[in-house]
Order: sequence, then C-alpha cells, then structure tokens
Amino acid sequence: MVTVRRWWDHKGLQIGLLALVAGSAWIVRQTQGELVLETYYAITRPLQMLQSGPTPEERLTNARTLELQTRIVDLESENKKLQNLLGYVEKEPLASRPIPARVVGRSADQWWQQVTLNRGANSRIEQGYIVKADGGLVGLVESVTPNTSRVLLISDLKSQVGVTISRTAAKGVLRGDSSAEAVLEFYEKVPNVKVGDLVSTSTYSQKFPSGLAIGRIKSLDLKKLPASVAKVELFPPIRFLDWVAVYPKLENPDLESQKSTDQKSK
Repeated sequence: MVTVRRWWDHKGLQIGLLALVAGSAWIVRQTQGELVLETYYAITRPLQMLQSGPTPEERLTNARTLELQTRIVDLESENKKLQNLLGYVEKEPLASRPIPARVVGRSADQWWQQVTLNRGANSRIEQGYIVKADGGLVGLVESVTPNTSRVLLISDLKSQVGVTISRTAAKGVLRGDSSAEAVLEFYEKVPNVKVGDLVSTSTYSQKFPSGLAIGRIKSLDLKKLPASVAKVELFPPIRFLDWVAVYPKLENPDLESQKSTDQKSK
C-alpha cells in the first residue's frame, strides 16, 4: 500500500497532465477547434478594443470636426485681412478712397508677372489704375472685364517704375526680376546711396504718383557699367498677395506743372 502511494505521488501529476492533454485534444477534435477559438476571442477581445483605432463612424466625425476647424481658421484669417484693408482704405480721403479687391487668379508660370482681381469695370476700375497692398505699390491695372481686372506686377520683367531714394533723392528706374526683389538702375554713375535706403516712386514717374513706398536697398554694385545698380527688397508681399486696394490713376503734380510750363513756352 505504501508503495502504491509513493508511486502515485511521483506519477500522479504526470498522469493528470496527460489526461488533461488527451481530453483537450478530444474536445478540440469534436468541436473542430471552435471552443478554443471562442476562448481565445473572449480573452483577447478586450485587448483588441484597447489597441484598435477609432471606428468608421468616429473617423468620419473626426474628419468633419477637422474640416470645420480648418474652415474657421481660414475665415478668421480672411476676416482679419479684410479688416486691415478696410481700416487702411478708410484712412484715405473720401474723394480718393480706393476700391478693395481680392486676388482670384494667378498661374504658376506667371506667378511674378500678373494677377487677376475679382473687381472690374462694374466696380469702376479702369485700365491704368494703381494697385497697392500693405507695404506699398503692387502694380498697374493692365486690362479689365466687367467683373475682373488683370494687374501687371512690379516684379514682372517688363515692369519699369521711376523711383527715388528717399534719403538723398537719387533717382533711377526699377525693373522687375521675377522674384521678391527688383533691380534698380541709377541715372547717375555714382549715386549717393547705401544699403538700407528706402525706395519710393519718383516725380519722374509717368505711370504712378510720387511717394509710393516700394522697398529697401538690399545690395549695391557701384562699379557696374554703364551705370550703378542695386538690388531692392520689395515691401509689398507679392509672393502671396491676397487683398489689395485699387486707386484711380493720379497725375504727378510736378509733371503736370512741367507740362503746363512747356506748353506756355511754346
């Protein structure tokens, strides 16, 4: 009896495990593994719920929320720009108050050449009107339709603007360079100018009134022949224009005075 008990103590655990394995194998065979799968799913389902991402309904709700948030940010940005422009417009005398307009067209291959505005002849805009933005002169209205205007930018290679150095009155011609900078060719061989000097339209300009801000001297080449040149950093944000102000063309009083003098002398 003692011998049987000792044998059972040593072999009982092994026999129990073998029986459990055999029984499990029989159950798996009889149920074709369904019980094991159900047990696995019952154990792992809470973990899968914790690890899995949002449901399709949650994803759709999140996408709509992000869309609305983006739209709100866009509207707030547009509202701020428009308020700034309207505040800028209201500072002008009522008789010469400009027409606010927005850039609605711009092609990639003519990014620095021209833009299209959402206002035209129906808003009293005409060819030759002046376009400004925060920072100063942007360009000139080149053509109009009833509801749109096409603007030649001062950054266009064809653009030429008579300008002056505010500090010393040195004068020259500003030409576009298809970038946020322009090239200034001076009339004098060695002009009185330095880096940092401010540039504005001059009394010699026939397309623009004098005193419109344009930019700042960024670099100088006083040895350039036949005349000195400078690179000018443009103040207006031509790279990403949005809202602008369109002004009727104003004649330079100095030019008008000179014309009257010339006519009288004839």
